[in-house]
Amino acid sequence: MGLKRKQMLIRQKAYFEHELQDRMSFLSGKGIESPKADKDTLVRKLQADIRAVNKRLRLIADSEKKTEEMAKIKAERAAGPQKEQEGGKGEKPKKTAAEGKEKKIKKAPEGGKSPKTKEAPEEGKATMKKKAEESGAEPASQVKADK
Repeated sequence: MGLKRKQMLIRQKAYFEHELQDRMSFLSGKGIESPKADKDTLVRKLQADIRAVNKRLRLIADSEKKTEEMAKIKAERAAGPQKEQEGGKGEKPKKTAAEGKEKKIKKAPEGGKSPKTKEAPEEGKATMKKKAEESGAEPASQVKADK
């Protein structure tokens, strides 16, 4: 989180603490003691606001500390000698083309359809005509012109 956010939260905390002091002095001027003043809704609201801001500031401090630690570790790694990897996890044996991936041929399911092959449009029409002549019926897409 940015420096501006941290400064804003610090100002909010100071404002809430000032308002709480004003409210407590107002209540003490009216003769209300501390245990009853703690039950006042405005006092409770201001205390809750202060707790929330403190929590946010604590989270910002934690993230800044973590960032500093990461920067320190990164600087140590950059300054330290580079280790050479000898046959570690990073090195993998390379496969030759013969040992590499072989294409698998898909088999047709026993009771299912065979995989479709792509044909040229003229070839498809010729096979449809042959099938129609053999079965004695006409394909649905073609109409007899002999009638």
